[in-house]
Amino acid sequence: MPEKGNNMQEAKVVKTLLPVLKFYRWAIPVIILLGVLSSFFEGFGIILFIPLLQSFVQNNSQTTSNSAFVDVLNKIFVNFSTNDRLAIIALCILGSIVLKNCLFYSNTVLFAWLNSRIGHRLRSGIFNQLLSVSYSFLEGNDSGKLINTLSRETWQTSIALSTLVTLTITICTVSVYVILLLLISWQLTLIVSVLMVLISLFIQFVTRQVKILGEQAVKANSDLATRMWEGLAGMKVIRAFGRESYEQQRFDLASKKVVNTFLKLDIFSGSVQPISEVLSSILLLCILVLALLQDPSSLPTLLTFIFLLYRLQPQVKQLESTRVGLIGLTSSVQDVMHFLDRSDKPYIHSGHIPLKNLEQGIYFESVNFRYNPQEELALQDVSICFPKGKTTAIVGPSGAGKSTLISLICRFSDITSGEIYVDKYPLRELNITDWRHQIAIVSQDVYMFSTSVMENIAYGRLDATEKEIIEAATLANAHEFIMQLPEGYSTKVGDRGVRLSGGQRQRIALARAIVRNPQILILDEATNALDTISEHLIQEALNTLSQSRTVIVIAHRLSTIEQADQIIVLDKGRVIEQGNLQQLLEQDGLFAQLYHLQYRNASI
Repeated sequence: MPEKGNNMQEAKVVKTLLPVLKFYRWAIPVIILLGVLSSFFEGFGIILFIPLLQSFVQNNSQTTSNSAFVDVLNKIFVNFSTNDRLAIIALCILGSIVLKNCLFYSNTVLFAWLNSRIGHRLRSGIFNQLLSVSYSFLEGNDSGKLINTLSRETWQTSIALSTLVTLTITICTVSVYVILLLLISWQLTLIVSVLMVLISLFIQFVTRQVKILGEQAVKANSDLATRMWEGLAGMKVIRAFGRESYEQQRFDLASKKVVNTFLKLDIFSGSVQPISEVLSSILLLCILVLALLQDPSSLPTLLTFIFLLYRLQPQVKQLESTRVGLIGLTSSVQDVMHFLDRSDKPYIHSGHIPLKNLEQGIYFESVNFRYNPQEELALQDVSICFPKGKTTAIVGPSGAGKSTLISLICRFSDITSGEIYVDKYPLRELNITDWRHQIAIVSQDVYMFSTSVMENIAYGRLDATEKEIIEAATLANAHEFIMQLPEGYSTKVGDRGVRLSGGQRQRIALARAIVRNPQILILDEATNALDTISEHLIQEALNTLSQSRTVIVIAHRLSTIEQADQIIVLDKGRVIEQGNLQQLLEQDGLFAQLYHLQYRNASI
């Protein structure tokens, strides 16, 4: 049963890895052929020791042996004198060794090239998946696991490919040696084969736990990656709540689990070589003693047979350890290939209609949306309009669906039912790149790349000139503080902009939006967490940027939306009120309650 299970696992890994090889189908047969030829020339060089040794122990007259193959070898060199025969055989052996090593080196170089290309393709494919899969999928999966898949499991899959190719070459090499052994003495080869199969079965029995340990290793690494990611990302929260010792304990526990799991894996994998070597040595000694007792004159043939068998032993041991290693890598391969599988993941597919300008507006018609089939609707029967060139504010309590609305406009997710129109076209039929080029977002949670200030601003438009970047920073009221930084616009901002204050990050994000020169500007609580001075500077810049643009504003501070052309009030995923400030105050509904409550609290 264990053998059957292992064979099934090997077959599963092979089947899973086949799609990875589709771009390099020619390389694998060439690698295998080079490996087989290398083994053949090594084996051929070894069997030439039979006539070489017989030249020392026998006269020039040809004697017959119990092996037709040995007789054929002797006949090749029978017409040469003893001295010439020795020189010719020695040169043939040397030629075989040179050819073997040339082929081996060529094989090594070719496989190194193939493995590096496939490793790159796997990493690139995983990152492409992260870029193209629906944002809801990313939100529903643990960040640590995704990083572990991208950084570690892709390497493990490359190792699995290397292991698979090595396994294939080793099988072919073993086959070549076995054929040569059969040609020398099929009776002795049969006895050795039976004993080696028994040794192999014993080793498989010892290492049957490797697959389980391989699965545990993947999970342990994923948990440790999560601890690393959350520890770095949440460092401020950890220190603010004094949870350093708690996080250290959790990290140490995850790290020890990795150590213990891989230690067990190494113990089981490492047991293959010593067990195999001891048993194989016993086998070789027994064969040598018994054969010499029966026929002392067969020493040259027997020594060559033993030498071939001795060279076969490492291949058999490698065959066993490679099989064990391949089974241990099953979980990594499945993890990577499952993530690359596009059949079970949600995607935002681009339409084909180009869009260069917004002519009329954005229209929601009876839109419903839920994040998962098991969850309730996040938006219910939403029918609203965002007119071109107007400012529309979206307000409502937390969880009302405001950010979900923005997500649908940007097509981070697709609607469940209903339709969103841009002018007269359904949003899903527009070219997604063209559509997103019309949009710039400034949010409360600003993300800064760990590069220079200039590159962070230029991310809004990669072909922006230095002059345009400085003009955008000036409009965003950011130029003055940027020039005070140690290296000005070349200053590195650190991970997520850690070297900048919240207001400074916000103004750089605003400059990023300005340099993009969008038709649609989305402000997602852009000034909610800022002090009064920073809010005033950013609000001033926003007023400049908002001119002649379609602006969509989400804000908890209702003072920031008083000049909006229309205000949409959401509650529990539904539009419950709509109008300008004066109209909503006169309705004395939810907006009026929020408005009066906020101003009363502000006056206290």
